[in-house]
Amino acid sequence: MAKYLARFSYTREGLEGLMKEGGTARRDAAARAVEAAGGTLEAFYYAFGDHDLYAIVDVPDNEAMAAIMLTIGTSGSATGSTTVLLTPEEVDAAVNRTVAYRPPGQDGE
Repeated sequence: MAKYLARFSYTREGLEGLMKEGGTARRDAAARAVEAAGGTLEAFYYAFGDHDLYAIVDVPDNEAMAAIMLTIGTSGSATGSTTVLLTPEEVDAAVNRTVAYRPPGQDGE
């Protein structure tokens, strides 16, 4: 499973729905959406600041996460963005990979 951090900002319509239904109802709706895509909702928090809520989800792949974000985005209730999260083990594996790269302005071989 891939892990993602999703950030959302409610639109006016989304805030009206939140005020009507409450926070736990929206968390439960989010969990159902993630489960429908084959994943699990690991964390769901409301916040002050640039975004209204943050969620950490485990889903099978990028397509599943894209489906979730597209569905929420087209609902008109919120705008969102996604960050792929990496485990420390994945970073260890990346550190051990060799990648051929020549920085701009340096002579190549």
